[in-house]
Amino acid sequence: MRDTIDDWPTGRLLSVAARLVEQRWRESLERIGLSHAGLIVLHLVERDPLPLGELARRARVTAQTMGRTVEHLERSGYVRLVADPSDRRRKLVERTEEGGRVFDGIGAIEATVFPTVEQAAVLRMSLLQIIRHVGGDPEAPGPDGADDGPARAERG
Repeated sequence: MRDTIDDWPTGRLLSVAARLVEQRWRESLERIGLSHAGLIVLHLVERDPLPLGELARRARVTAQTMGRTVEHLERSGYVRLVADPSDRRRKLVERTEEGGRVFDGIGAIEATVFPTVEQAAVLRMSLLQIIRHVGGDPEAPGPDGADDGPARAERG
């Protein structure tokens, strides 16, 4: 029996699709000097500056990992550290205008990476179900605290 893609189980299809999209996404982001982690930070500080620890918690990474990501974004001019008005000793991560421009341009990159899918809303709902089920927390919000966070974080 010949092993064709049409015969693959759903788990294998999902795994291969995820790897291929991740690779193309990473390559596209690297061309503009951004990592996936950096993209998530730009998304999380879209509305308001956040402390490093809160960014790490929302992105589900360690503070050390987040610190390295923020340092890279700061060197690139995409974020800056500012004093917290409620506690001048604490620093907040704030997106710069350049970081906003880069983040706003992600939609065009996304359009070249992700194919147009019939019933995209159904696919999105299925992916959210998989993430919540496999992640062990069926009520978990996305990285920005909203239910639509995971897909948005992938985009921006």
